Amino acid sequence: MTDQDKKYMKEALKQAKKAYALDETPIGCVIVYEGKIISRGYNRRNVDKNTLAHAELAAIKKASRKLGDWRLEGCTMYVTLEPCPMCAGAIVQARITRVVIGCMNPKAGCAGSVLNLLQMDGFNHKVEIETGILEEECSQLMSGFFRELRKKKKEQDALRKSSVQSTIK
Repeated sequence: MTDQDKKYMKEALKQAKKAYALDETPIGCVIVYEGKIISRGYNRRNVDKNTLAHAELAAIKKASRKLGDWRLEGCTMYVTLEPCPMCAGAIVQARITRVVIGCMNPKAGCAGSVLNLLQMDGFNHKVEIETGILEEECSQLMSGFFRELRKKKKEQDALRKSSVQSTIK
């Protein structure tokens, strides 16, 4: 883990916190080319009502526009959570050179947890992977979000139950 990796993962965490503020799953991403951040993204699925509104896809789209090419060779993606199958496929298709991951996703991750689409034999491009960069911070952000979500749901359920009971009386 280099100081550069920590620096850019902190930037990805800033993006994840933007998603958190919108009650979105807090996943953030930045793409770096030649030592500069060229794009940023964060989860917006619920806000945009769009399955495709993942942090990685937003960042890839912006980076492609910035570089004027769909090929993002020489780029490094920093993402707070291991990419899902859709995002892993997009990373391979975009020819991103390296992906740096904060924490792994044992339920849907495709950079080694469930599958490793980023380094699959048979594909025409393989991605370098670095994991565990600021893992604790990334993991705590995710677990805090889901803890809050469960608490809100429990409170809503109790309120609904109370409302139904008062209507019955």
